[in-house]
Amino acid sequence: MAAPDPTPPPVAVPKSRGSVDDHGVFDDARTYYTADERHTNSRAGPRTRTYSQNSLFKQFERLGLKEPYRRGSHDESTLPHSRRFLIQVEPTLQSLQSQEDTDGNMQITIEDNGPKVLTLRTAASNGHNRFDVRGTYMLSNLLQELSLAKQYGRKQIVLDEARLNENPVNRLSRLIRDHFWEGLTRRIDASSIEIAARDPKDWTDDPRPRIYVPRGAPEQYEYYTKLAEEKPDIRLDVQLLPEKITPEMVRDMNAKPGLLAVDMEEIVDPKTGQQTLQGRPFVVPGGRFNELYGWDSYMESLGLLVNEKVDLAKSMVLNFCFCIKHYGKILNATRSYYLCRSQPPFLTDMALRVYDKIKHEEGAKEFLRTAILAAIKEYHSVWTAEPRLDPVTGLSRYRPEGLGVPPETEAGHFVHILEPYVEKHGLTFDEFVRAYNHGDIQEPELDTYFMHDRAVRESGHDTTYRFEGCCADLATIDLNSLLFKYETDIARTIRNVFNDKLVVPAEYCVGKMVPGQIETSAIWDRRYKRRKLAIDKYLWNEAEGMYFDYDTAKRKQCTYESATTFWALWAGVSSPKQAAAMVTKALPKFEAFGGLLSGTEESRGNIGLERPNRQWDYPYGWAPQQMLAWTGLYRYSFTEEAERLAYKWLFMITKAFVDFNGVVVEKYDVTRPIDPHRVDAEYGNQGLDFKGVAKEGFGWVNASYIYGLQIVNAHMRRALGTLTPYETFVKAVEENRNKALAELV
Repeated sequence: MAAPDPTPPPVAVPKSRGSVDDHGVFDDARTYYTADERHTNSRAGPRTRTYSQNSLFKQFERLGLKEPYRRGSHDESTLPHSRRFLIQVEPTLQSLQSQEDTDGNMQITIEDNGPKVLTLRTAASNGHNRFDVRGTYMLSNLLQELSLAKQYGRKQIVLDEARLNENPVNRLSRLIRDHFWEGLTRRIDASSIEIAARDPKDWTDDPRPRIYVPRGAPEQYEYYTKLAEEKPDIRLDVQLLPEKITPEMVRDMNAKPGLLAVDMEEIVDPKTGQQTLQGRPFVVPGGRFNELYGWDSYMESLGLLVNEKVDLAKSMVLNFCFCIKHYGKILNATRSYYLCRSQPPFLTDMALRVYDKIKHEEGAKEFLRTAILAAIKEYHSVWTAEPRLDPVTGLSRYRPEGLGVPPETEAGHFVHILEPYVEKHGLTFDEFVRAYNHGDIQEPELDTYFMHDRAVRESGHDTTYRFEGCCADLATIDLNSLLFKYETDIARTIRNVFNDKLVVPAEYCVGKMVPGQIETSAIWDRRYKRRKLAIDKYLWNEAEGMYFDYDTAKRKQCTYESATTFWALWAGVSSPKQAAAMVTKALPKFEAFGGLLSGTEESRGNIGLERPNRQWDYPYGWAPQQMLAWTGLYRYSFTEEAERLAYKWLFMITKAFVDFNGVVVEKYDVTRPIDPHRVDAEYGNQGLDFKGVAKEGFGWVNASYIYGLQIVNAHMRRALGTLTPYETFVKAVEENRNKALAELV
């Protein structure tokens, strides 16, 4: 049996009211704009215009004069949801941009100061009558629809008004389901290798597409070698990884960075009828990425499963199992320089959620068996082994191996750190980095700095003052909550699905394990109980009513207040008493206008030129923190709090989506009511850089939106569609309740 899911059952997304025609008003853009019959204005019939339709109209056009305005009857006003517009795409797009996009960024937002009205011709009148499209939201939607129409090669369209004034919650949900996931989906094989295997972070003199294949996948090595021979023009460099991956080997590969192979499946090529390989698809965090990422994939799967994209979520689990089998861990991302580094582990929950959807299908049990075996291998070889395990507390740390300067950062990222050492040794910058990386120069302080830097990146929380100069020493509440969840999930699954007997084959054995050994639930029960005792002893703070990280070097609890305290609720670590204390004492410290803060302002401290903002600190909020907190609160029956936090996050995203041309970004400033997508932190904000129409959003924010709509109630969802702020919503609910009570008296 799968682990109990504390989230409520999915709520069906109500269809927006649309046209009375056969065509779906809210079809995806490809369907909507490639159907020729949809954009042939047959509805208007033989009706003709007077002077303006024929020669006189053409004369006006030729002379550059405006056609005399004939006041229309707004003939479709009796059918507001079936009104359609007859639009010449390119001229209308140009008019719209020149009039409304006053800052020239190819977006129409509340910051543009155009008249915010454009007159369109109605299709039912064959362009004779006109109708005014008003307001930022409708005009920005018009810009988006025209951009899509142009992309699909349409010169003229018949556009349903319902696509312009669509309920924003429905519109964003639809875009995520029909467009954003597709825009973020990748597969690694012949169809994509030329682009995917190029690395924008390849700073070497000869950047070229390169892929590293593990020795345990000879069929892939043969596939890519054959591809490189057949297409010499792409200059694909196919490399076979050594059997044992060491920090020294990874360091030496940095001169030739490349993509790492992920799972493939056998298919029959429809063109040749021959057996071949095809990459298993996965979802990337943002549009600029082509590699598989660690914890982003789990967060994305929460939305994929709600959207019934189960095969895609399942495929991502199988890709993770491939990584554990061949690389020893779920990687930060599948590039060669990440081979020593993992990310927050979520595999068991991800696999169980997929299994819950497919358990009636053939092969479902084997899928779950593979995932649980992979998780057991990862648990033993990565998280409860040196150097990540702290033997004193029995707790785990983010503490990846690695040598030298992390190569994947932007050129110049570490200049301020390295310059004093460069001067000290009298070398050029490049000479010093080369000598330091290869151990010709010993600098223990620099070793410690980069050990913590790599740990921050493994934690997924890069960067934050919470981890500055200490991350590798911290037994964090987030990591240990996740491992507690691994232990409980594995125990429950072995007991309920595999009749308390799971045989471990050779490829999943690590350490002292032997092929064929049997795993039972009892030992995993003992493990999670031991971890619970250690978490209570070292990480729980009764006075503050929350969990803190524990510094294993200084042997004391840290004081940084982080939203990851709520991960303990998600994992089920907390007792009911501890959960109640967190809701009473901790939650008010983190709750802001747009949901949960990553950390408190007090913990972050003062910022300035010498101490800039860090993106995982106050005032920023991130989708993973929101989703795990909602689920955790729901698990402990704090339903009202979960709904409130979800509403605030969804409202903030919806408002920015409406006011700023459909924007959906990586992270938000949850203290800003007007423009929360504006983030002043070191890595900017992914998802802002689009022209006309956003195609991908951002992976885990897309997921948080879809997932959050399952948390809020139906009344809240309706209020979100009308952009009702939370305080206004609560006030209205209270007034209605009082009114109902008064009527009972």
